[in-house]
Amino acid sequence: MKSEIEVLKAIGDRLKQIRIQKGYRSYETFAIEHGLGRMQYWKLEKGETNPTMRTLLRILEIHQMTPKEFFSEGFE
Repeated sequence: MKSEIEVLKAIGDRLKQIRIQKGYRSYETFAIEHGLGRMQYWKLEKGETNPTMRTLLRILEIHQMTPKEFFSEGFE
């Protein structure tokens, strides 16, 4: 079983991977264009903060992705 720190890091890595796949090279540009707090989003990608379910669902909605799709990679 992964520790909380490992899970937060995996969430951050996955968010960054998806952002880059969607063509956003900069986390700042992504955050600003979608009305997300720039520093909050940066901390999410770094795995330094625990996202609320509301925040995670909002980001997944932006990416037009379900939680099942999001957690299908990198969480074995």
